[in-house]
Amino acid sequence: MQLFKILPNSYDFKKLIIVFGMVFSSFFYPKVYAENSTLAAIPKLELGQYLGLWYEIARKPMYFQKDCKSDVTARYTVNEYGNVAVDNRCVDQNGQELRSLGEAFISNEPFNSKFKVSFIPEAIRWMPVGRGDYWVLKIDSNYQMALVGEPKRKYLWLLSRDPHPDEAKVTEFLRYAQTVGFNLKDLIRTKQNAQE
Repeated sequence: MQLFKILPNSYDFKKLIIVFGMVFSSFFYPKVYAENSTLAAIPKLELGQYLGLWYEIARKPMYFQKDCKSDVTARYTVNEYGNVAVDNRCVDQNGQELRSLGEAFISNEPFNSKFKVSFIPEAIRWMPVGRGDYWVLKIDSNYQMALVGEPKRKYLWLLSRDPHPDEAKVTEFLRYAQTVGFNLKDLIRTKQNAQE
């Protein structure tokens, strides 16, 4: 009989479960919702304004950048085929410059905010294989900072025209990344030695 005295009555027990469920879901629902919702690129990218030199400010880990220790940059130009030529550079732990040349193909013309990027040899780059998604997720009105990712939310890059941008702006863009479902626990902040 003692057992029945310490158990709550069924009405109180149901209320307890409901309250616990509401509290538990309030912590996890926004993140789960963001991760399972469709990721959107910006509505339209002015490609001419986007071209040029960008400094990497932060990124999620990527195998192809594992040797990059500092000074990561990306330069975008239009090539002879009308696609975007990609010239990625960084400095390794020995102070040597590493370089990777690729090509980006617009996949949502005329909006120009989604690309398929290939770094396979140029002679076979025309083939639609070995291409990764590169979506511009957020950009400021002056094209001075951009957040780039892909729909699976595994890779993310924060790029800036300034190698040492305002930290408040960096925080704003990274918070946006979190709101659209990116986990930033493994975010790498890129060391930039370039002067402004």
